[in-house]
Amino acid sequence: MPLLSDKDRAFLVDHLEGALVGAVRILFFTQSMACQFCKETEAILGELADLSDKISLSVYDFVADKAVADEYAVDKIPATVVMSDVDHGVRFYGIPSGYEFTSLVEAVVDVSKGTTDLSAETLASLAQLKDPIHMQVYVTPT
Repeated sequence: MPLLSDKDRAFLVDHLEGALVGAVRILFFTQSMACQFCKETEAILGELADLSDKISLSVYDFVADKAVADEYAVDKIPATVVMSDVDHGVRFYGIPSGYEFTSLVEAVVDVSKGTTDLSAETLASLAQLKDPIHMQVYVTPT
């Protein structure tokens, strides 16, 4: 049974058709045992990938495909990597449902464009950084 309603699917197809520029690869790391929300996350990502031929989904087993997980610095599951031919470091851990689904869709759009909607002032501030920054944003449903 699909998770997206027909209305939401139609909206997203239209939105992505107008917004996506380049191809986006979604890498999903899962395992069959001891992973809360892995099955549901894979279903969400599958439905998202089905909305556009510019989105591809590859599924990896966190244990069996450890070398791939290590290559993308994935250390917990469920994990979603959103990238183009370049890995921009975009990661989602846990299930991207609720408001996080919107964040996932917009991350796909940004990666596809190779840019973001950050202001010129923010981009100038970021350009001043000399060392890599590891930033994590934690979200919890309320």
